[in-house]
Amino acid sequence: MSDTRIAIASSDLSAQIDPLGAELWSLRDAQGRELMTDADPRWWTGHAPLLFPFVGRSRGDVYRLDGREYPMPQHGFARHSDFALVERGEDHALFRLEADNATRAAYPFDFRLDMGFVTDGPTLRMTATVTNRGEADMPFSFGYHPAFAWPLPYGGAAEDHCVLFDQPEPAPIRKVGDEPGLIARKPVPSPVEGDTLVPTYAMFEGDALIWDDLASRSLTWGVPGQPHLKIDFPDTPWLGLWQKPGAHYLCVEPWAGMADLVGFTGAVWDKQGVMALLPGDSRSFRMDVTLVQP
Repeated sequence: MSDTRIAIASSDLSAQIDPLGAELWSLRDAQGRELMTDADPRWWTGHAPLLFPFVGRSRGDVYRLDGREYPMPQHGFARHSDFALVERGEDHALFRLEADNATRAAYPFDFRLDMGFVTDGPTLRMTATVTNRGEADMPFSFGYHPAFAWPLPYGGAAEDHCVLFDQPEPAPIRKVGDEPGLIARKPVPSPVEGDTLVPTYAMFEGDALIWDDLASRSLTWGVPGQPHLKIDFPDTPWLGLWQKPGAHYLCVEPWAGMADLVGFTGAVWDKQGVMALLPGDSRSFRMDVTLVQP
C-alpha cells in the first residue's frame, strides 16, 4: 500500500483510492461507516484489485501468443502496478497505467488503462477504459474485484444478508476445479432461488461461485428493508462471488473474462472471454455502487 491514498467525496459518500493498483481502498457513508472489507490479514488484505490484462489464472501462469509463452500472474499485473494520478477534484479522480518496458516483457502491447472514480450523491461511479495504442490487435480481458462488508454496518446478522439479482438466475454456475484457480469444465446447479441468493460461508469452501450465463447486470447486497448497496455492471457479462469462509467481506466481481478451464492448452485468443481490441480503439467498463436508504 502506498502512503498517498487519494480521497474524494460527495454529500453522501467518501472514498479513498490507492494509486498502487488504482485500488478502491475505502467507501464510507456520510456518518463515516465503512462499507468495504476490514482487510483482516487472517483472511485477505485486498480491497478492490483491478483485473487486467487477464481475469483469473492462466494455466501454468503463462499464456501463449504467436508460438511463445509469456508469464502472467493470476488476475494480471495492473493490481501490483503504480498508476499515475492525472486528474483530481473534490468528487473525482482519474488514474492511468501505460505500457512500459516491464509490462511489455509479459504483455507485448502498447496499452493504456484509465481508471476513473466519481462520487455523485449516494453513488460511486467507476469507469475503466482500455486503449490499444499499438499497431496490432490486442488480446485482453478486464474485471472488478471489490470486497464489500459482510455484514454491512446497518444491523442484521451476516446470515440475514442476501444478494438480490435484477433477473432470475436459474442457469448452472461454474466452480474452481481440481487445478488451483482454474475453472471446472462441468457446471453445477445454481444456488440462486429465483432472483435471490442467501450466501453462507460454506458456499465458498471450494473457492468462488462463477456465473458465465448471467441474465442480470445489476444486483443488491444487504439485509432486506435496511440500507443496502445496489451494484450495477452494464458492460461485464459474467460475475464472480468470493470470500474466505468466515471473513468479513463478500467480493462482488463483475468480469469480462475468466480463468482458464482445467486442462486448457490453447493460445491467448482461445482463452475464455478474451476480447480483441483493434489499433487505436478503446473499450470501457463501468461499475456503479449506490447506497440505498429504504
